[in-house]
Amino acid sequence: MKILPPQSSGFQDAADVLRKDGIVAYPTETVYGLAVNPFSPAALERLLDAKGRDASKGILLIVADSNQLERVVRDMPDEALPLIEAFWPGPLTLLFPATGDVADVLLGPSGKVAVRCPGHAAARELCAVFGGPLTSTSANRAGEAPATRAEAIELPGVDAVLDGGMLPPAQPSTLLDPETGTILREGAIDRQTLAPFLKG
Repeated sequence: MKILPPQSSGFQDAADVLRKDGIVAYPTETVYGLAVNPFSPAALERLLDAKGRDASKGILLIVADSNQLERVVRDMPDEALPLIEAFWPGPLTLLFPATGDVADVLLGPSGKVAVRCPGHAAARELCAVFGGPLTSTSANRAGEAPATRAEAIELPGVDAVLDGGMLPPAQPSTLLDPETGTILREGAIDRQTLAPFLKG
């Protein structure tokens, strides 16, 4: 497993790994995540094997900015736009109707795709250099504690780690369906803060 610096050469090397269906761990504003090319069935299979994860649970995606939503979001709900403007980049994950390019394994029980623009600059830069959305599932085996430093990532199958140092304690991202106003997981952004943006 290669340890890469969070600078230009490191991002380029990480993007090359991803284009070859490899797995890259990287820092987010919460914990270290695992990135693969979400449009590669082989890469997604490798990710599930590394995590030991149930394929029915869905896998969150991250984007560099809202422009990268185009390939994975079929219809942008009107309710999502003010949320994106107010809370992205940041720990708010939104559910969207998915395009046909989105693999079933990425979709949650709702049949929608979960996406956020992360608050950590390194995560956004990785998407930008790769040129599109990437997966974001915590860098640990299912059921184990998530990694908050590069040295703690010991998963078989991880090809490279972008070393963002020790991450401070943080709550997970809040998960919200903007069309229904339903908060599926209350995390770093609380219900009271979101209330003005929700239906009813």
